[in-house]
Amino acid sequence: MAKGPSAVIFDIGNVLFSWHPRFLYERLIEDDRALSAFVDDVVTLDWHFQHDEGRDFADTSAELIARFPEHADLIALWGPRFNDSIGGPIPGMFEIVEALDAAGVPLFAITNFSHEFFPPFRAAWPALFDRFRDIVVSGAERLVKPDPAIYALALERFGLAAEDAVFVDDNLANVESARAMGIDTVAFTDAASFRAHLVAVGLLPAI
Repeated sequence: MAKGPSAVIFDIGNVLFSWHPRFLYERLIEDDRALSAFVDDVVTLDWHFQHDEGRDFADTSAELIARFPEHADLIALWGPRFNDSIGGPIPGMFEIVEALDAAGVPLFAITNFSHEFFPPFRAAWPALFDRFRDIVVSGAERLVKPDPAIYALALERFGLAAEDAVFVDDNLANVESARAMGIDTVAFTDAASFRAHLVAVGLLPAI
């Protein structure tokens, strides 16, 4: 009989923590229409993805300010106040991390995250991230999900075969890419559904 998975690999944004540029800029722009326009048209997700790919904020911000000089001050705050774009923990997920850790299940993460923004974010949550044995950060590796290469790199670094791991991510492209490599992959919706999967594969006891 084939053995089940023995480790769990987490995505971070919108799995362990909610995240959106709006969380930062709603503190700075009072008018809802102006806020939506700024988030949708200036600090776009495509622009931010460059940081996940490994580009420096000094370079991306200079380029964006050249395009939108009227927003220079707001753009400049993206880097130093990035932690304010983190909305907070996803309900129930910290408890799952704690339960897995208490059960001796090795914990890892693969995150699309800037090499500059991740260290101060990680430092703000030591009680959570100290439970993880290793975290692959896309910006540091210059590889991003859903590129299969980042999963291959992570499995090698973590000392895991694909069948050894459960991987959870909210992005369906990331889920499909990992699943194609033979990883038991969960499309994240909520903590209860994810816990049910962990129970089904024998990593957590039924409650």
